[in-house]
Amino acid sequence: MSRTAPAFLSIAAVALLTPAAAAAQTVPITEWTVPWPDTRPRDPYPDQQGRVWFVGQAGNYVAYLDPATGSFKRYEIDADSHPHNLLVAADGQVWYTGNTNGTLNRLDPGSGKITRYPLPKDLGDPHTLANDGRGNLWFTVQGGNAVGRISMADGAIRIVRMPQEGSRPYGIAIDSKGRPWFDEFGANRIGTIDPASFKLKEYSLPERGSRPRRIAITSDDRIWVDDYPRGKLVRFDPATESFKEWTAPSAARSLPYAMSVDDRDRLWLVETGVQPNQLVGFDPRSERFFSLTPIAQSGGLTVRHMVFDPRAGALWFGTDANTIGRAVVRGAGAAGVTP
Repeated sequence: MSRTAPAFLSIAAVALLTPAAAAAQTVPITEWTVPWPDTRPRDPYPDQQGRVWFVGQAGNYVAYLDPATGSFKRYEIDADSHPHNLLVAADGQVWYTGNTNGTLNRLDPGSGKITRYPLPKDLGDPHTLANDGRGNLWFTVQGGNAVGRISMADGAIRIVRMPQEGSRPYGIAIDSKGRPWFDEFGANRIGTIDPASFKLKEYSLPERGSRPRRIAITSDDRIWVDDYPRGKLVRFDPATESFKEWTAPSAARSLPYAMSVDDRDRLWLVETGVQPNQLVGFDPRSERFFSLTPIAQSGGLTVRHMVFDPRAGALWFGTDANTIGRAVVRGAGAAGVTP
C-alpha cells in the first residue's frame, strides 16, 4: 500500500447556470411509481431485454420494471438481506449485495434460484458493485472498511482491507485497464487497486473536509468524484496526480450524490440537498455545467445511484420517493442539451 499526495489543486471558476439558461437546457424525465410502498427502490440497471432491474432495500426484494408496459415483477430474497445495489452480467444473471447479511448474491431470473457467497464475518455490509468486463465483479464494503473482488465463474473472493479505520469505501468504477477506483467516504481520499498484484494506492483530495461519495471515469481514464459536503465536482488526473474542482449549481446546498457519465463523456450528478432533487449535466470539454432539470414528479427526496444506458441514451435512477426514474440525455427529446 502507498499513499500519494496530489501534485496541485486547481479551483475552477464557478460555472453556475442562470435561471433562464437552466430552464432552456432541461432533459425529459419519466418516473414510474413502484407498487410496493416505502421500500426504497434503488440502483436500477437495464438488461439486454430492456427491462430495468432494481433492489428494494427496505423491502427485501429484487425486481424489474418493463418500461414498455409499465409492469413490475418482484423476486423475494432472504429477509435479512436489505439489498443495497445490483447489476446484470452479460449472461443475464443478476448480482446484488446483501447489505445487512454480509453476502454477495446471484439471482437466476429464469428459475428464481439464488446462489449466495458469504463474506468474512467482519465484512457484513457489502455496498456497491462494478463489473470489470474480465469476468469479475469488484465491490466496496463501507462499514467493513474493505474492497473486494469476486470471480463470477467460481465465486472466489479476494479482499483488500483499508489501512486506516473509518475510510468507508463507497462508490466504485472501473477504468480502461480493468483497475477499480473507489471513494473513501469517511475521509478525503480516493483509491485504486492493481488487479494483478492487489496493491492498494490512495490519493488524498487537497481539502481535508472533502468527502467523495460517488465516482465516474471518462474515456481518457480521468477520475471524477462528487464532494458531498462541499458541493463540488472534482476531477483527478492519474497521469499528473493533480486535482481540479468546480462548484455545483446549488453550491453549498448541493449535496451531490448519484453520479454517472454518458457516452459523450459528459458527467451527470444529482443535487440532493435541494427539493426537488436536480439532475445536473457537466461538459468536461467546455468545463461548464450546461443542464439542470428538477426531478419534478416525485421530488426525488434522495437519488443515491445512477447508471447510463447507452442503448437508450438514458440515465436510470431510483428515488426515496418510491419511484424508478429515466432521464433521456441523448436522442429523441434531448437535442437541446448539446453543450
